[in-house]
Amino acid sequence: MPGQRKRKRHRSGTERFAPASGHWSVLFETQDESEWRVHVQRLRASDTRIDWSAVRIDTFCGRLERPTTYRLSLFVPHT
Repeated sequence: MPGQRKRKRHRSGTERFAPASGHWSVLFETQDESEWRVHVQRLRASDTRIDWSAVRIDTFCGRLERPTTYRLSLFVPHT
């Protein structure tokens, strides 16, 4: 069946980040886009060991009531 391999691959990623496996910890959050870009560039250039496959980048689009918010989260598995 076409597309079955892609669905299987996507399903395995969701199991890894299931709520029963751990939680998302916010590393950085800001409403300033330039500050956001600088922080992510510093993290990538630093010696900090981050598993980038377990990082989630969220952009909460703002409207008139709330400004746009940028958030960087890291999945922390239960030990």
